[in-house]
Amino acid sequence: MASKLPRQEMPRQDALVRSKNFKEVALGYPPETAMLEASRCLQCKNPKCVKGCPVGVDIPQFVEKIAKGDFLEAAKIIKNKNLLPAICGRVCPQESQCEAQCILGIKGEPVAIGRLERFAADYEMAHGECKVEPKASTGKKVAVIGSGPAGLTCAAELARNGHAVTIFEALHVAGGVLMYGIPEFRLPKAIVQKEINGLRDMGVEIKVNQVVGKITSVQELLNIGYDAVFIGTGAGLPYFLNIPGENLCGVYSANEFLTRSNLMKAYDFPNFITPIKVGEQVAVLGGGNVAMDAARTALRLGAKNVHIIYRRSRTELPARLEEVENAEEEGVEFHLLTFPKEILGDENGNVKGMICLRYELGEPDQSGRRMPVPIKGSEFEIPAQTVVVAIGQRPNPLVTMTTKGLELNPRGTIIVDEKTMATSIPGVYAGGDVVTGAATVILAMGAGKKAAASINEYLATK
Repeated sequence: MASKLPRQEMPRQDALVRSKNFKEVALGYPPETAMLEASRCLQCKNPKCVKGCPVGVDIPQFVEKIAKGDFLEAAKIIKNKNLLPAICGRVCPQESQCEAQCILGIKGEPVAIGRLERFAADYEMAHGECKVEPKASTGKKVAVIGSGPAGLTCAAELARNGHAVTIFEALHVAGGVLMYGIPEFRLPKAIVQKEINGLRDMGVEIKVNQVVGKITSVQELLNIGYDAVFIGTGAGLPYFLNIPGENLCGVYSANEFLTRSNLMKAYDFPNFITPIKVGEQVAVLGGGNVAMDAARTALRLGAKNVHIIYRRSRTELPARLEEVENAEEEGVEFHLLTFPKEILGDENGNVKGMICLRYELGEPDQSGRRMPVPIKGSEFEIPAQTVVVAIGQRPNPLVTMTTKGLELNPRGTIIVDEKTMATSIPGVYAGGDVVTGAATVILAMGAGKKAAASINEYLATK
């Protein structure tokens, strides 16, 4: 039986080779392997995998097309629900969503849905794109603030329904966190821009260098003729630890570190003159996907030793298992149940190391994870010339605090109706990290899609 076939491995660059370059680590399935993997699907009558997909892709249908070798039709099916499949196939945590619902995963390994989605999307890009034709113009205009995954998805769905959509992006390149946050070796920027160009082909206008909250406001957009506004500005403001030494030269937020490397191309120095100070010893504080991205980027920028410092155990690591394993294979050293008490500097104000404490796990907190408790007298020093703080982000208040009447949570996120993504202001909707706090790309896309459906209904009755 096909279901007894083993899950097909994804070809990858060798760890020693890839840790020295910024080329994509995962190389993608060849057609024969994709068909073999797709043949494992049981084609369930009640496909739970679809329920696990935040954007509702008809997974069994596109997988069946791949099994039969009809790759372009598979891509077309995906695009009925998801207009950014090459991105999702690379960075979506399928193992905790659609693949977690796969029946094969009960006693074995689930179908590699994400890898198959990536295969179909890449095949389409290489062999002829499935153009999405928008409906006839409705005469309605929508402003989308932010061109990250939530904004792009919302814009795509609205354009598909015939509305005139303009995206306002603060940076000089569209893509949001897809461009500045996720490294080239996980998500090539050419892939992101090609998917964005698909939106332009649908008629979406993208204006860059447009800092809403400075050059204009949400209310002004409504006043100048936009019938609705979607806020998808993400969570780009980093948290810090507030410990001694955080202001030393050589301490970065993960946002700055990754933006310098990804968007400003510091990895291609001196062709792009964007410096990053990377010492021989680099410490990354945190255990999520952003921490893994920063640690693996530091290796590729020339660090000899990179340390992940995380205060809980391996079981509690929030990063995807695949990213943790990739980091370990590339030589990143993990210091678990450990966290810094102070960052040390030399006489010139440069980082030279950290004083860390060892921890043990205590009682569970509100999230259900056991709380880390410092062990008295366990101080020790870790040498480092560069420290990257990757402990989370929150929304930048530039848009939210300049929008009168917009209700916010105490943590600065926008309060919305969870069914419609409507804010406290009529005609204004929001979704993604600016609502949830830092989360995944696919959850942001799901929110953008839900908001687009609500905006579409709102415009039909306005």
